[in-house]
Parts: sequence; C-alpha cells; structure tokens
Amino acid sequence: MDQQRYVNAAPDRLVDKPIATVLVVDDTPDNLTLMAGLLQGHYRVKVAASGEKALVIAQSDAPPDLLLLDIMMPGIDGYEVCRRLKANGATRHIPVIFLTARSDPDDEREGLALGAVDYITKPISPSILLARVATHLALKATADFLRDKSAYLEREVAMRTLEVQAIQDVTIMAMTSLAETRDNETGNHIRRTQLYVKALAERLRHHPRFEAALNDRMIDLLYKSAPLHDIGKIGIPDSILLKPGKLTVEEFEIMKTHTTLGRKAIEDAEQRLGMRVAFLSVSKEIAYSHQEKWDGSGYPEGLKGDAIPVSARLMAVADVYDALISKRVYKPAFSHEQACTIILKGRGTHFDPDMVDAFVELADDFRGIAQRYPDPH
Repeated sequence: MDQQRYVNAAPDRLVDKPIATVLVVDDTPDNLTLMAGLLQGHYRVKVAASGEKALVIAQSDAPPDLLLLDIMMPGIDGYEVCRRLKANGATRHIPVIFLTARSDPDDEREGLALGAVDYITKPISPSILLARVATHLALKATADFLRDKSAYLEREVAMRTLEVQAIQDVTIMAMTSLAETRDNETGNHIRRTQLYVKALAERLRHHPRFEAALNDRMIDLLYKSAPLHDIGKIGIPDSILLKPGKLTVEEFEIMKTHTTLGRKAIEDAEQRLGMRVAFLSVSKEIAYSHQEKWDGSGYPEGLKGDAIPVSARLMAVADVYDALISKRVYKPAFSHEQACTIILKGRGTHFDPDMVDAFVELADDFRGIAQRYPDPH
C-alpha cells in the first residue's frame, strides 16, 4: 500500500518540475509555425527545419524532453533521425512522436519499430495531439525518476560494498598485526603468502580436480583470507613461539594448538558479527587445516588427501615455501633452489601432488614475489 502511494505520487512531483521543452522538426515553415503556436503556452518550444539541426539540438547541453518529428525531409529523414537518437546513450530516452502525412500502416510499423512512442498522421486534431504529448511527457517523467532512483541505489550499493570490503581488509590487517607482534614473521610474509596462494589458485583453476572450487569469487576469498592463517599464534607463549632451538615434544604439542586457537578466534569474531561471512569461513578452513598433510600425518585432525580443504592445501605449499626461504630464530634462510627441492620431495606426502606440479610451473613466479617483498634486515 505505502509503496503504491509512493509510486503514484512520483509523477505528480516530477511534473511540477520546470516547463518541459518540445522540439518540433519539420522542413515546412508553415507547419513549424502552426505547431509552435499550438504548443506555446503549454511548453517551451524549439523548432528545427532539418534532421541535421534536430540532432544538434537533441545532443546539446539543453536537450528537449520530447520530439515531434516529421518523416519526409530532405537530407536526413525522420526515420534516420530517430534511429540515431535511439543509438546514442545521451538521447535514447527522449520520446519521439512521428507527426507525418504518411498514413500507410507499414510506415507506422517502421516508425514504432525504430523506437518512437507514438505515430500521429496529419491533419492533426489539436486536442488529441496535446493529450498525447502530455501523456508521453508524464511517462518520461516517471521513467526519468525511476532511472535516477535506480542509479542512486546502484551508487549507494557500490559505496556500501566498498565500505564493507574496506572494513574486511582493515579487520584482517588488524588481526594479522596482532600475530606479527608475537612472532618474528613480518608483514611481507603475509603479503608473499597471499600472492603465492593467488598464483597457485589461478594456475589450478582450470584443472579438472579444482575447476569447480576455484572460481573468481573463491580466488578473491582465498587472497583475503590467507593473512589469517597463523592468527592462532597469538595464543602461543613467547617461550615456545620465539624459542631459537628445537621444540620439545610437549612444546610442539602446544605449538600445534595454534590451528585450533586460530579457528576459535575467527569463530568468536563471526559470532560477535552475528552472521556468516564468506571470507571468514575460508579463513577458518585455512587457519585450522593448513598444517594437515596429504598422507594424513599432519595436524590437528590428521586429515588425508581430498578431505583437506582446497584452501588449506594451497596455503600449505605457500606457507612452507615462504618459511623455507625466510630466516627464523630456529633456522637460517634456505635458497630458492633448496626450497623447491624440499617442496618437490613432499609431493604426495606433505602436499597435494597436483599443487606441487603447479608450484614447479610457477617456481620463477614464486621467486619473483619473494624478491619484490623481501623481509627487512
């Protein structure tokens, strides 16, 4: 009910706008004088004695609200004028009424097919002409209102979408910054692993095993989610997280809990938000399962093969490669070649075989990413 009142009210408000402009196009001066006299007092009237002049006026900074257009004119005839108006995004919404002596039904059919809103044959009835002009101007006012409203809503949606994306990005960066303050890993590690994961996903997107999962949307979510893979390290004591030597069995068991702690932290954030968010769902998968191994020897659940989420398998390759080439408190940095050798040895045991094959194809890209985003010394 309220919506119907709103729609019905719209044209009335719009008709109260400044007086509409009608452009009369005819190559006969007497006809222009006659039509101008009939329309003046109701509308602002412009006249054009040729199709060429009509197009200039229609495409100006002050276009008419409606055209009364003759068909038979030298040079560009009325049909061609209408055709050009409808082909131009700036003028296609100007209603065209053909006003002509051509009364053959085929002529009328052609005019309407070109996009004209009406077809009036001469001699005209002044009252009918005025009624039809008023009707089509009212329809145009409504259409303009709806287009403006739609454009406004599209802009609002786009703006809100950008705001949501910005909030997501800031949230990710804030959470990962917390993890960085606890570990010796840097923001560049986060950036590198993001890019590794994206590169692997894009290489595998057309692979028969992965094409159903790795669409544009999923690759974007992977890129956004990758920085949260080690968020659970926030909950690991410094004595373990920053220990320069080998961890004891007991210490390693505590270190392994960073996967469950990470998932729990993201779940808590999701619950506070009060809704499911796609990038947080992927983040939970990555945080919880990126330490699983293809042969089932990983943690926390000992998942095997395709039971490990695709997102976590991608992150496993990216994270291990970056850990190998980076200096840590417990190890020196390995060379790119050494890291590639270790990844290749893990094919079918630690890593999904097809992902290792993709990694080998992308090895130079991985090296390039590492060189573009080195750790500070």
